[in-house]
Amino acid sequence: MLPHIVAEAADRFGERAVLVDHRGLELTYAELHRRSDRAASAFADAGLGIGSVVALAIGSTFDYVVAYVAAAKIGAITAGINPSLAAAEQSALIERLGPDLVIDGPVPERPGTVAALPDDPERIVAVVFTSGTTGPPKGAVFRNRQLAAICEADLGPGWQERWGGGGPMLASTQFAHVGFMTKLPWYLRVGTTMHVLDRWRAADVLTAIATHRIDTVGVVAPQLALMLRSPLMDELDLTCVERIIAGGAASPPGLVRAARERFGAAYSIRYSSTESGGVGLGTDFDAPDDEALHTVGRPRPGVEVRIVDDGADVPDGDTGELWLRTPAMFDGYWHDPEATAATIVDGWIRTGDLASRTPDGLVTLKGRSKEMYIRGGYNVAPAEVEAVMSDHPSIAAVAVAPRPDDVMGEIGVAIVVVREGAPAPTLEELRAHGAERLARWKLPEALVVVDTLPLTPMQKLDRAALASAARAGTPVSSVADTADERQ
Repeated sequence: MLPHIVAEAADRFGERAVLVDHRGLELTYAELHRRSDRAASAFADAGLGIGSVVALAIGSTFDYVVAYVAAAKIGAITAGINPSLAAAEQSALIERLGPDLVIDGPVPERPGTVAALPDDPERIVAVVFTSGTTGPPKGAVFRNRQLAAICEADLGPGWQERWGGGGPMLASTQFAHVGFMTKLPWYLRVGTTMHVLDRWRAADVLTAIATHRIDTVGVVAPQLALMLRSPLMDELDLTCVERIIAGGAASPPGLVRAARERFGAAYSIRYSSTESGGVGLGTDFDAPDDEALHTVGRPRPGVEVRIVDDGADVPDGDTGELWLRTPAMFDGYWHDPEATAATIVDGWIRTGDLASRTPDGLVTLKGRSKEMYIRGGYNVAPAEVEAVMSDHPSIAAVAVAPRPDDVMGEIGVAIVVVREGAPAPTLEELRAHGAERLARWKLPEALVVVDTLPLTPMQKLDRAALASAARAGTPVSSVADTADERQ
């Protein structure tokens, strides 16, 4: 699939840039086809072929894309190793993968071409490692048929006939991420020009958006929060931005509201996962506040949803684990049948996220089952508390993490980034702010003010680091340790 798209895209788009790096250097569609042919020849000469595994331990560069396409041209499987990981973490992933070839430098090329492979929907194309926020990263397997299903989900049922219509976009995640590995076929099909930064910085991202007049901005929520704090928000002409698509992490109501106001753009929350192929649920761009601020929307076409507790569907309004089923979902974990069996049940993905659903199909996340903590016998979902606290006018970003407590077992610590120019909130103000929408036992009982929230290499909240900060950090203030105050 990918080789055929690259060949036709080279004919259709020719000298149009498919990639532009931070130095302004370009890789054209025609050059991508030529270079990937030469790299495929080198791979074949080295004995690689159908079913061989190539690990790309390189950054988001031209070579990464050339190697990925070249591997697909000979029927090999590509796995990206996120260079943001520590060396030991990268080594562990490579060991788990067991590749036939590891590329950690320039991609080998030699003159020549390879014979075109016949279409095979069952041929494995990519192994995409999960972020590892809830355990060691696992390799999600994707075949040609799943990449085709992702094209249909993102482009619509007539995607096979659609060519062109793409414009400039910003690559906001590492190429090893599911958002690139599984969606590259349709990026190429519509003739997108992807602008790639050497590393993610809010100022550089905003400058690129303004310079290249990018109308659709894809981000994860923590990135967007950093962009809104940048002084360049008021210095650059960002009127080109028409749509913001935020996935990969929860979008608190305060962030959605601030982004819509500051950019003057429509905002769509997208909920998905590596396992779902980056396809899941979403809010409409023109959704009313009840949907846009407090839900992750409805299932996208072709996606089915269940809310499950103890193996049975729960009534609308009740909380359970969110299960998804879609033709785009992964095939299983690489060489890990036990983890696969624990995640895929009767064809459904167990997401590990807690959620509820309204009768008309809107889904609201309640947090991850593994992130819940128990305060005085009551379960508390950090995401629920964060959604309420993010509306406070002094808060730019907030996370809630548990801290052990001799009396209550665990208490919630609000870890807060203060909005530029605003006074730091007191704990009493935060608790008063949340008192109308949250039970007393869900309200934070300690406050820590930080400059930025810790993020994983995939730009998600690092919950492990937050928990450590909550346990070890010195709070700005805390609830008085009296029986009356702590009920």
